[in-house]
Amino acid sequence: MSLKSFLSFSAVRRTCTRYATLKSCKMANDRLRALEDVEKEIAVVLQCAGTIVLELSKEKHNASLLDRQLNQFQTSINRIENELSSQIRYLTQVATGQPHEGSTYSARKDCQMALNRAEYARVKLGELRRTCETMLDPQT
Repeated sequence: MSLKSFLSFSAVRRTCTRYATLKSCKMANDRLRALEDVEKEIAVVLQCAGTIVLELSKEKHNASLLDRQLNQFQTSINRIENELSSQIRYLTQVATGQPHEGSTYSARKDCQMALNRAEYARVKLGELRRTCETMLDPQT
């Protein structure tokens, strides 16, 4: 294998690996960001619950405050439930080996297959070159 062809194969391999890694990192960062948002929603839920309990402990309740806090509490609980369900579905796919958006397996496999095809073509062209040289060189 010539140095030029080796370098081009190495460049393709690095590019494929870099693309798969960047995609994977972006997906992981998005998932972590979503979990941070869930954590913030949990803080909102706790704050709403505290406000509701405090208001209920008073002899005279402020009904509009209770309604607002209860609505915010329920909305936050729904958001938390939806996001955690999404995270659990994703983790279930990852754990069972099913294809998922964070997987780099497909991109790596495509890259490896392209490299294999390029290597096969290089070998066949080398064989063809040797055959042509043999046929054109009557001395051998």
